[in-house]
Amino acid sequence: MEFTAKQIASLIQGEVEGNENQIIRDVSKIEEGKPETLTFLSNPKYEHHLYTTEASVVIVNKSFVPKEKVKATLIKVEDAYRALATLLQYYESSLPKKTGIEQPSFIHETAQLGDFVYVGAFAYISEKAKIGKGAQIWPGAFIGEGVKIGEGTIIYSGVKIYKQCVVGKSCIIHAGAVVGSDGFGFAPDPDGNYQKIPQVGNVVIEDNVEIGANTTIDRATMGSTILHEGAKIDNLVQIAHNVEIGSNTVIAAQTGIAGSTKIGENCMFGGQTGISGHIRIADGTKLAAQTGVASAIKQPGTAWMGSPAINYLNFNKSYVIFKKLPELYKQLQELQNKVDKK
Repeated sequence: MEFTAKQIASLIQGEVEGNENQIIRDVSKIEEGKPETLTFLSNPKYEHHLYTTEASVVIVNKSFVPKEKVKATLIKVEDAYRALATLLQYYESSLPKKTGIEQPSFIHETAQLGDFVYVGAFAYISEKAKIGKGAQIWPGAFIGEGVKIGEGTIIYSGVKIYKQCVVGKSCIIHAGAVVGSDGFGFAPDPDGNYQKIPQVGNVVIEDNVEIGANTTIDRATMGSTILHEGAKIDNLVQIAHNVEIGSNTVIAAQTGIAGSTKIGENCMFGGQTGISGHIRIADGTKLAAQTGVASAIKQPGTAWMGSPAINYLNFNKSYVIFKKLPELYKQLQELQNKVDKK
């Protein structure tokens, strides 16, 4: 594919500074830029690469003012990172989409497939499953009994979706993810054994949700485990039974959320976050990596850190003291020695 700087600028509502007829044939990282490639600069820490990059066109923020001469053509936009995302989405959407049914694969006679569906080799689609128009089921995926998958959704290789689960439109579920496995429910007997509690609910994933590789989402004991529209879940995340995750919440890798917890909208959780069961997390909550949340967070829009979690600002103040504890302890011992000598 070939574009000019002017054509690219028109796609992202940008302004060209330099050669608007500069040809672009590929993209590159700014520190590894090559001629006739497009790159971007949004983080100031990488600004020094702008003055040496061989990339021909660089997308930058409108507010950016270079400190040195720049030989590349610049395209100035409101948000360089978002503009790059728009361009990459445009590029991806222009690529041809897989369609058709590869063999060997199994599709039950009662399953319903929409137009332009792709089913890869060794995929298994169970009875009464419904696959929406333009959906893609990649090789080796398993679609359980009565599962519903919306239009344009992509189910990558090795994904397992258990019976009666629902996946909305334009979702992406990456390789190895498991949706609808049993929740961790066991009742202890008086003799110390554990009796399994059947998990008879399902998982409901709304539109435009992305699930990372090897993530597991447990079916509800009763009712539904729910991921609301626009949620983005990273790789290796565990979401337990009856959890509810709000719209546009983003959760990074290796996070674990225990059963029946309700997560609000527009939250952001760092990696290796742990959240206890049966609590509520308010809208807009931010959790730093490795935060451990044991009780409800009721105030919207707050940031938390540490385990057990405390307010981010209080954590930073406490950490300043924590780093000084050896010195403070030494001073305390010296004072104690002086007191003992009197």
